[in-house]
Amino acid sequence: MIPRKILRLGGADVQHFLQNLVTNSLDRLGDGPVYAALLTPQGKFICDFILIEDGADILLEVAEPQAAALAQRLTMYRLRADVTIDVTDLQVLRGTGPAPEGAFTDPRHAALGWHLIGAEGGTDGTDFDAIRVAHCIPETGIELTPDTFILEAGFEHLNGVDFRKGCYVGQEVTARMKHKTELRKGLRRVTLEGPATPGTEITAEGKSVGTLHSVAGDQAIAYLRLDRATGAMQAGEARVFLPEDS
Repeated sequence: MIPRKILRLGGADVQHFLQNLVTNSLDRLGDGPVYAALLTPQGKFICDFILIEDGADILLEVAEPQAAALAQRLTMYRLRADVTIDVTDLQVLRGTGPAPEGAFTDPRHAALGWHLIGAEGGTDGTDFDAIRVAHCIPETGIELTPDTFILEAGFEHLNGVDFRKGCYVGQEVTARMKHKTELRKGLRRVTLEGPATPGTEITAEGKSVGTLHSVAGDQAIAYLRLDRATGAMQAGEARVFLPEDS
């Protein structure tokens, strides 16, 4: 599992600043942590994170490899706004089962357990990749890449986008995909018969239909061209089935 890092954002304009940038509404912070993403103006994925209210400040929990670049990008967007952006030494401990005091439930899916921000990082030994695969939850750097459109990655089902809030970077493309088009590609959980390696091309009747990503046992997350992904498919030596076809 990728370690997590905490950014601290403060200042008088911090709520307004983030509301104009991210895919979800900061109005939801009063009910608990919020999952959101930052997109390009073309609607492509840059980074996903969890926002946590901490007094007048907002903590931003992000995958550690993306923390410095995200802080730099937010600083670029800040312009003259009264916003401070600091990379902290705080870490994130994650687990399932009874949550320790001060922990919060992962806003993407309850099966992902709890997060506790503090001096200690890591996990309680839970196989989070198996949980992600079982519920088709994408991970930064694996299923979520600079070519990703968030609706194809299931952000609507992961509570990561608000279609009623005002404008944000990439909002026009995201809204158009929601209201005016039928998604032809997307992430799906698949069943495997045989060994398969992440990154393997998936084919059906000799034609490319997608790519295999995270694998856990005989289950995997695949990015598929949905109009072609029917019946038995192939990924290397493995046969690939959508759940309804297996």
